[in-house]
Amino acid sequence: MSSHAATAGPIDHHHDATTTTGIPHKKLFMWAFLASDCMFFGSLIATHLVYRLHPPVGSPDPRDIFSIELTSGSTFILLMSSLLMALAVNAIQKGNVQTTRRMLLGTIVFGLIFLGGQVYEFNHFVHVGGLTLANSVFGTTFYTLTGTHGTHVAIGVLWLVLMYIRSFKPADESNGQSWILKGSAHFLAFVGVVVVGMYTLLALIHAFEEGHGLGYYFSHHFISFGITLALLAVLVAFARQRTPVDFGEANAIDVESMGLYWHFVDIVWIIIFPVVYLLEYIVLP
Repeated sequence: MSSHAATAGPIDHHHDATTTTGIPHKKLFMWAFLASDCMFFGSLIATHLVYRLHPPVGSPDPRDIFSIELTSGSTFILLMSSLLMALAVNAIQKGNVQTTRRMLLGTIVFGLIFLGGQVYEFNHFVHVGGLTLANSVFGTTFYTLTGTHGTHVAIGVLWLVLMYIRSFKPADESNGQSWILKGSAHFLAFVGVVVVGMYTLLALIHAFEEGHGLGYYFSHHFISFGITLALLAVLVAFARQRTPVDFGEANAIDVESMGLYWHFVDIVWIIIFPVVYLLEYIVLP
């Protein structure tokens, strides 16, 4: 924890007497952004429903394309990530940096699992179900809505990664330049794990789908699997910092603002999942 955070005393994370509204500016800005995003997603959801309730002739039956089991599992993972995000906010408000890091990492992993499921789902819809942006109105509204939400999740994961790396900034300002280089390497290692790891995971899923065993998988993807393990080892090495850091209770508002964004993304999916997926099995013919 930073020295200035340690001597600042208890911090009121819900009220800021230095602002005219009593609300920290960062939190107020985030609430304003989320309010505008509510209207944006509202218009996308309404557009999808209008075209779905009055489908043009020749529209595909989504029930022949959807995999409700996969989407339900991804939904559960995303909702559990909100729990971890809440625990991260609670931990940083108490100045517990180590627990904050663990909860941020858990949220990152769950967010990436959700994104991996969405990538797999879209690939399946296009190559197996024949559903694209251009061949039906349903495809256009579906991919626009769920793709926009997936983009929000990806932005949230990027923000979480940057916040996690920020928590390692040394309290000694003389190490600032070396920390920037180390932080950049840390970020590149994260990017490598995400890209190569996602490729490796999807390749494993495809191998089992096509009836191949682990032997076939490792014979064709041994290099990508090894690179993933090596990059994970690099991340573990970066996480072994023992020097005091300039990150603590004073940074709680930053983590809390990020938490508001992440919870909003989860709430939007809570609406999208029943409206886009479950409604097909309950109401629509």
